[in-house]
Parts: sequence; structure tokens; C-alpha cells
Amino acid sequence: MDIKAMFRFSYGLYVLTAQENGFDNGCIVNTAIQVTDTPNKITVTVNKANKTCEMIHATGQFNVCMLSENAPFDVFKNFGFQSGKTADKFADFAQKARSENGLYYITDYANAYVSGKVIQEVDMDTHIMFIAEVPDAVILSDVPSVTYTFYQMNIKPKPQAAPAAEKGKTKWVCRICGFIYEGEELPPDYICPICKHGVQDFEKITV
Repeated sequence: MDIKAMFRFSYGLYVLTAQENGFDNGCIVNTAIQVTDTPNKITVTVNKANKTCEMIHATGQFNVCMLSENAPFDVFKNFGFQSGKTADKFADFAQKARSENGLYYITDYANAYVSGKVIQEVDMDTHIMFIAEVPDAVILSDVPSVTYTFYQMNIKPKPQAAPAAEKGKTKWVCRICGFIYEGEELPPDYICPICKHGVQDFEKITV
């Protein structure tokens, strides 16, 4: 199987936000979709390891911010390359406002946001699918929505050439962000600490 075939699916990129006990958080997702229009319902699927997933499970509320093509890489880095378990992602992020449900949404770099009220959860092993009603939805701009392909081609910095492995040492490089793991074997459940991608996106550096 060529796992890269999965990258040919067309989908958008979003900032998913939540709040619990006064703490605001958000993460990058590519799994938000409208499933019915009457009544208006959406789904979003989130990795259980994400702090945002825990918060939505506890509160039953979230906002999906549709990122637009003018979003800089710093937005993806802020919400996607660090964990809300150890960082306050909104502390130094100025492009934000509160929606009617009290949660943050992204202003300058999103063309719309949709608020969700969870009505059902589906356990997907490593992820939870949240099925939600839509109590509010707002258009913010006419800038086109960013797709995963647009992000890869126009926003994400090109990967640097993999550094040469020192003689006698085996290294694994993340093709997404360039992080280096040292060790003879890469654990099958290893997750890149920078970009959160799995072992399928690492390649072995040989001398």
C-alpha cells in the first residue's frame, strides 16, 4: 500500500477552538465537515491526545474557524506545532475575538467560523468524532478557504535537506518539519514532538 495516496483527498484546514474553566485553546484539524443542512449538523474528528479534544469532551462546545489563503505559516505553527497541555496558544495571538458562545475565533486569517454544540460522540480508537448542531455561523471575509494542497504548495516552508548521519549513528528525519530522532529503531507509535506526525512521515538517514 502507498500511504501517500491518502494525501490526495481534498480537504480544508481549520483552527478548532474550545474553552474550559477559563482556559482557551485551539488546534489545527482537517476533519470538519457539514453532514446535514436540515437540521444543520457538522462533524469534527479530533485526536484523543489533543488538549482540545479533552476540552470539547468536557464542555460540549467548540468553534470551527475556516482558515483562508492569507493565513501565514505562523498560524499553523502556533496552533499545530505545540500542545495546549504545555502552552497557552492564545496568550500572544492578537487576531482573535469572542463569539456568542464565549469561545475565541480567528479574525484576520479566517473567512468564517461555525459554532458547534455537541449532541453525540463516536469513539474512533485514536480519535473522537463529535457530531454537533450549529447554533451560529458567521462570514468574515471573501478570501478563499485554504486547502491542504494550497498549504503544502504555498504556505508551508519547504523541508530542508536532511542532515547527514554521523558515522555509527542511525537517525530518522521527519519529512514534514525536519525533526531528527536518533536511534536504531523508530518506535511504531512514535509521534513527532514538533508537528505531531507519525512514523509514516519519517525516513531513515543512512551513511
